[in-house]
Amino acid sequence: MSRLPFYLIVGLLLVLGIGFSVHRHVQLEVPWTPGEQRQTWEVEAVVDFTALGEPVRVDFALPSHQRGYRILTENTASPGYGLSFLQDDAARRAQWSIREATGSQQLYYSIRLLVTDDRDQQPIPRPALRNSAWERPYDTAAAQVIERAWARSADPYTFARELIRDFSDDRQGENARLLLTQFDRGPLLVRLLNQAGVHAREVSGLMLNDGRRRQTLTPWIQVYEDERRWSLFNPVTGEQGRPDNLLLWETGGQAVLEVQGGTNSRVTFSMLSRNQPAAAAVRSQLANDTLLNFSIHSLPLEEQALFQTILLIPIGALVVVFLRIMVGIKTSGTFMPVLIALAFIQTTLLTGLIGFLLIVAVGLVIRNYLSYLNLLLVARVSAVIITVIAIISLFSVLSYRVGLNAGLTITFFPMIILSWTIERMSILWEEEGPKEVLIQGGGSLVTAVLAYLAMNNPWIRHITFNFLGVQLILMALILLLGNYTGYRLLELRRFKPVTED
Repeated sequence: MSRLPFYLIVGLLLVLGIGFSVHRHVQLEVPWTPGEQRQTWEVEAVVDFTALGEPVRVDFALPSHQRGYRILTENTASPGYGLSFLQDDAARRAQWSIREATGSQQLYYSIRLLVTDDRDQQPIPRPALRNSAWERPYDTAAAQVIERAWARSADPYTFARELIRDFSDDRQGENARLLLTQFDRGPLLVRLLNQAGVHAREVSGLMLNDGRRRQTLTPWIQVYEDERRWSLFNPVTGEQGRPDNLLLWETGGQAVLEVQGGTNSRVTFSMLSRNQPAAAAVRSQLANDTLLNFSIHSLPLEEQALFQTILLIPIGALVVVFLRIMVGIKTSGTFMPVLIALAFIQTTLLTGLIGFLLIVAVGLVIRNYLSYLNLLLVARVSAVIITVIAIISLFSVLSYRVGLNAGLTITFFPMIILSWTIERMSILWEEEGPKEVLIQGGGSLVTAVLAYLAMNNPWIRHITFNFLGVQLILMALILLLGNYTGYRLLELRRFKPVTED
């Protein structure tokens, strides 16, 4: 029979599992290791104004996802005000409204940002050219300034750089000084660029510095070549490029703050930088599931904690399959060691080993007595289950009385599995002798300990919980191990006399 379909299935599982995992790491920035730290910024904006005792509407520009930063959470505080978030192609805005307000007013907006390694320019619609007529003599001055910068440039970027430098203090000519007496620098530069056929607009940015308070936005000139090729220019120095700590707050070419029904409005910013575990930093975006972002994080916390343990079971199954098929270790029950390993996670390894040995030893003694009663199988197993419950209860009470609170955790042992383990070991003792009981019992304990060490590893717990594609990889590995038909490692002892000869 051809094994091609089998290997195709295994290959497909590996490709899908690795692909899903890499996608979550690259696109969603889920870290591979549990201890990885990420930098986040908490920025708070305070809008102050004086209300005039009439209806008030406040429009405030909001930042969006951009190169180097990703929005995690945002909150507002505005007692008595209605709030709406508006979104269009140009920008995001928050709009507060109230029927009547008087006196000093304060509105709060806070945002938490994740610093990312994404350096790609995001596509932004190119602004339309806005040409307006100049009054005399400013039309002549504007034309001469444009002509001078144009002669020293080769493309929109070099033209913008030369034009801005012509307005700097050291290169400022008569025409530039004349224009600056009538117009503000930022809108003036945008107007001159538009007149020369260069798509540009003024944007507002916030320089992020840890622990700074009462900061204001700074103007920047954004020059476009197309939707994906644009650059920022400092309108004072003419330097091209975006600083790493610059957060673009308003990119639509609109006013940052507009207040109707109030006066003396202003907005100030405070910021704080923090380092926190990467998994916690991106948890909010992990909850927004798509088909390729299938995540446990969208479940309630109680179910998340449950699945964090359930998703470890395939790791234990892989350990059992490897030890039984490749090494040849015998166990009492196929996957009983996995359940015992889960109990060890709850009880700690030493407490779990002592509790397991005590329960099985006492259970075997009582089961040996029950064998003389010639009970039917169902009744005998039921009696063993009740016995196991009584043993666990007795040990818990005794450990609590002597001050060993760790003994209370043996209640996490799977009672039904322990009962069947005692039943099978008892039958094995009668049929094969105590040696076989020690072999299978010892093999079960060794397998359970190794499964516990694998399942309790912080890196494995992190990977299995945050990358569900790992389950497909584990399935592929188990299928490959199940296809093995060679000698087991422990079976090679049979060939030892041959090497001696």
